[in-house]
Amino acid sequence: MRPGQPNPGAPDTKAKSFGPSLQRLMRRLAPERFYLTVVLALAVGSVVLNTLGPQILGKATNLIFDGVVGKQLGQGLPPGTSKDQAVEALRQGGDKTFADMLASMDVIPGVGVDFTAVGHVLALVLALYVGSSVFGWLQAYLLNAVINRTVKRLRGEIEEKIHRLPLSYFDSMPRGDVLSRVTNDVDNVAQTLNQTMSQLLISVLSVIGILGMMFWISWLLALIALLTVPLAVIVTAQIAKRSKPHFVDQWKLTGQANAQVEEAFTGHEVVSAFGRVREVGEKFDETNDKLYDASFQSQFISGLIMPAIMFLGNLNYVLIAVVGGLRVASGQLSLGEVQAFIQYSRGFTQPLTQIGSMINMLQSGVASAERIFEILDSEEQVPDPEVEDSRPVDRGRVAFEKVSFRYEPETPIIEELSLVAEPGHVVAIVGPTGAGKTTLVNLLMRFYEVDSGAITIDEVDITRITRDHLRSRIGMVLQDTWLFGGTIKENIAYGNPNASEEEILAAARAAYVDRFVHALPHGYETMIDEEGSGVSAGEKQLITIARAFLAKPSILILDEATSSVDTRTELLVQHAMAALRRDRTSFVIAHRLSTIRDADLIVVMEKGKIVETGNHKALLAARGAYFRLYQAQFAAPIEEDEEPDAIELSKVSS
Repeated sequence: MRPGQPNPGAPDTKAKSFGPSLQRLMRRLAPERFYLTVVLALAVGSVVLNTLGPQILGKATNLIFDGVVGKQLGQGLPPGTSKDQAVEALRQGGDKTFADMLASMDVIPGVGVDFTAVGHVLALVLALYVGSSVFGWLQAYLLNAVINRTVKRLRGEIEEKIHRLPLSYFDSMPRGDVLSRVTNDVDNVAQTLNQTMSQLLISVLSVIGILGMMFWISWLLALIALLTVPLAVIVTAQIAKRSKPHFVDQWKLTGQANAQVEEAFTGHEVVSAFGRVREVGEKFDETNDKLYDASFQSQFISGLIMPAIMFLGNLNYVLIAVVGGLRVASGQLSLGEVQAFIQYSRGFTQPLTQIGSMINMLQSGVASAERIFEILDSEEQVPDPEVEDSRPVDRGRVAFEKVSFRYEPETPIIEELSLVAEPGHVVAIVGPTGAGKTTLVNLLMRFYEVDSGAITIDEVDITRITRDHLRSRIGMVLQDTWLFGGTIKENIAYGNPNASEEEILAAARAAYVDRFVHALPHGYETMIDEEGSGVSAGEKQLITIARAFLAKPSILILDEATSSVDTRTELLVQHAMAALRRDRTSFVIAHRLSTIRDADLIVVMEKGKIVETGNHKALLAARGAYFRLYQAQFAAPIEEDEEPDAIELSKVSS
């Protein structure tokens, strides 16, 4: 894959399975084991207190019901009649059902409601619910801190991973998609964990606690309540299975949309100049429509989980109410127990519904996590040597020794290339587009690794020193300027953060930045953004050249560095660079052959091979590849029926 060429296969649309990806995400919580243990203990305490509430509240119901029945029962019986006598009288009167219910109740004929006892029970229930809420708030607070620290570590890991990825990764991935993974997908994972972890923990514990209390009250009613669980699980699983592919498509298309927007905004002038605004808009509309469809389908399908479970819960509620009423009438259960059981059944359905809803949300979060894991699992660049070669690399003698390289296995770019650049020499590399000129620079900077052969600096293999050490000895100015948001002074100082004010100004004067900076509103303190707004293309290039000057490297790489500079400024920069290049090795990649006439060595490349070397005059006299390139730039216009080789050398300006 050539640098900058889009990869039609990126990003990988094949998602991992939900289970393993979720487990991998949960393993990232391992460093928070202690706090997670505390969270679990608080959650258990909250659920236990909350679960005991309905059972104790049922006692208050029994006190009220027993008091009401006892008061009414005393009106039809002689004073002093006991409960057993009242039950026997009812049986003899043929009211066996009421007698059975009365036998299971704690009533005293003629005695009404004991409001003092009811008040004590209600106070206890209130205390239980307040305690449950406090425990629940504490566990949610701690869990939120745990999740935020985990996501912070994840962001840091992604940042470190990006710095370990080779340049080929970014050449093959749309920038917008990478940004979407690092920002949108990480935010979605954080939001998913924050919203689901606490709720899932409470819901699962609530299901266990409520289920235990329901069996404690009545195993028959508990079995009836459990009839809906398998149905709810099946419904949830089937709906979630159908929604996950749409969530995967949703986040993949979000990345594609971001990539298209980033590309369109970055190249807005080019898009407008070539009249492709409508085409770009139509392409984005197509992606946006697909994103809408995927988002709608994922939300619509997953949104069916809660209504389906609620419907099953309502059926369950009706069955429990009917069977529970019959068991109260038969005296097998008290009214308070049935009331508590109905509360439990409703409470049992609610956490099941929440679990289904959280699983739906997890589908989206896990889909984002998989896209993040794809970055973390990407193959890293070759690591730096554990033991660095201690020999100095300050002279700047660079040697390419039978270097071969391919971006793609079947497409050779450079083959068996050998080249030596002596200290202090200027080596110009020229050739047609695609000849491998910039690739040589990428290999020297170790943005890519050679397939075979070696590159040495002062007889030290560059693979035997760290990339930071290597790149600290090399200054680089590219055709595409890069500035960050900050002052002009800060952008120049980027080449050497420890530089003094005098050194920064000297570099600015050497690169002729000083010529235009005083015309700006705030001079060197003028703020510019990452697009370099407020300065021209040529002025941006001068700032980047000043940055390279300030770094004082042993080796200079100028990749079409003066392409954006006007002719007069180019002459001034050439003089400045001539002074800078003294005792430094310089590689100049240029299409403007006028800029490299004074080079000590001109290397002409074609199809990844060196076809000619020599100085300007010698190469012109040889009438070879360099002659043809020079002739194409400086010869008189060629007639349609005239062959390029027919032009006389005398027409070529020296």
